[in-house]
Amino acid sequence: MMNRAQLKRSSILRMAGVEMVDRDGNGETFFLRAARIAAVVAMYWFVSITMVFLNNHLLDNRDLNAPLFVTFYQCVVTVVLCWLMQLFSAACPQLIDFPSVKFDLKTSREVLPLSVVFISMISFNNLCLKQVGVAFYTVGRSLSTVFNVLLSYAILKQTTSSKAILCCGIIIGGFWLGVDQEGTAGSLSWSGVFFGVIASACVSLNAIFTKKVMPAVDGNIWKLSYYNNINASILFLPLILVFGEVERIINYSHLMDLWFWGMMTLGGAFGFAIGYVTGLQIKFTSPLTHNVSGTAKACAQTVIAVVYNYHSKSFLWWTSNMLVLGGSSAYTWVKSREMKKMSSKQPQDSTKEKLFGDRGNVGCQQDAEASGGQDR
Repeated sequence: MMNRAQLKRSSILRMAGVEMVDRDGNGETFFLRAARIAAVVAMYWFVSITMVFLNNHLLDNRDLNAPLFVTFYQCVVTVVLCWLMQLFSAACPQLIDFPSVKFDLKTSREVLPLSVVFISMISFNNLCLKQVGVAFYTVGRSLSTVFNVLLSYAILKQTTSSKAILCCGIIIGGFWLGVDQEGTAGSLSWSGVFFGVIASACVSLNAIFTKKVMPAVDGNIWKLSYYNNINASILFLPLILVFGEVERIINYSHLMDLWFWGMMTLGGAFGFAIGYVTGLQIKFTSPLTHNVSGTAKACAQTVIAVVYNYHSKSFLWWTSNMLVLGGSSAYTWVKSREMKKMSSKQPQDSTKEKLFGDRGNVGCQQDAEASGGQDR
């Protein structure tokens, strides 16, 4: 009786978080672990949402109208921050863990195909954000999952289950309903929709090319970001010249204002930070939870944009957003269950290796989307 009472009391205390031990056996209480996860998720939401609104503010500057230059500068900021992080990591290895990267021309050439897709992705993504605004941005850029299925079949010959295809059908339905409702409201930008569709396709291509070039950078996402942004910075220069943005930049009345350059630099810093907080959220939760969090964040982002701009949206407009977000969440859930079933059929060692690889792939894809796709 005594032992049973002690076990019962110990169980209650563990449930209350008084002496709960985490998975790693560090004696971390439940409340401390929950608070840490909540802080990481909150940090991801703050960085991601702030970056979208900040980029929308920079791109909506009618006096400048140089979206390629804005994107180019943010790539340069990312390269500089990678270089600074290397210095800080060398000086304080206990506090900062960042890989040492020395520029190698051979590696840069191997990453170049990805960089071409990368600049297409962030360019069309920013053009979409500039044309449609934050409120319609989630719907306008919602076809990434659909293109992922199509391109995976066309390029990698990977088939998709009927349940996953049904989820894609829900997303497409939400997208078309959203376009219809924007047209009914008189706020539809067909160029913005076109840029959003192209950007969605580029996001899927970016994920595929990322997997292909990861061995060239030893599987390290920060090395990939370093080389990718260096290549992008160089490739953007002729594009800025061809599209006539040099003259607009020179004639911009606030070119010498510290406020302008501060906002530009802050946008680049948030672009760099989103990669870190994305990896952090996956580390402390899971790839599935990260995707669910991203979907909830997109919903909150849309609501904030509508309230901030004092817009009044119809029931069907909100329904289109719910269809897009619901279809995306369902697709994530379906693919997660399918991956678990596949993993359970393999030996334990290969299962662990596959799960680790899936975490890395999700991290790479999310970082690619966040630093230049979904959130920019």
